[in-house]
Amino acid sequence: MNTVTASDDVVDAIASIEMHRQESAKETGLAAACDEALRKLHELLGQEQEAFQRHGPGTLHPANVAALTAEIERVQRLAKAPGRVAMPGHERSQRQNPGRPGEPHNRPRGKGRRTMGRRGGR
Repeated sequence: MNTVTASDDVVDAIASIEMHRQESAKETGLAAACDEALRKLHELLGQEQEAFQRHGPGTLHPANVAALTAEIERVQRLAKAPGRVAMPGHERSQRQNPGRPGEPHNRPRGKGRRTMGRRGGR
């Protein structure tokens, strides 16, 4: 089986876009990060499709187009994934530990007055 892989330049560009998407998702959220990554991937795909039309099928451009198309589909699925809401890092840490530093996680609550509603004498 003779499969042609994408060029190193395209693989590096895809990896760079993905790393930037992951970092951006921590700061701006998953949806915005995916939108930016998709914009960059579509721009690169357009360039590769133009090069494929100019140079023909005997080059690495068909493999580059296939790799970019697969990455675009993956990012689109990631953007639409239910239940995967990326919160910025500082908000996530505050929600996980809302107590004060140094306090036990499950501190005992006061019992309050228990005599309400009871008739005396016991």
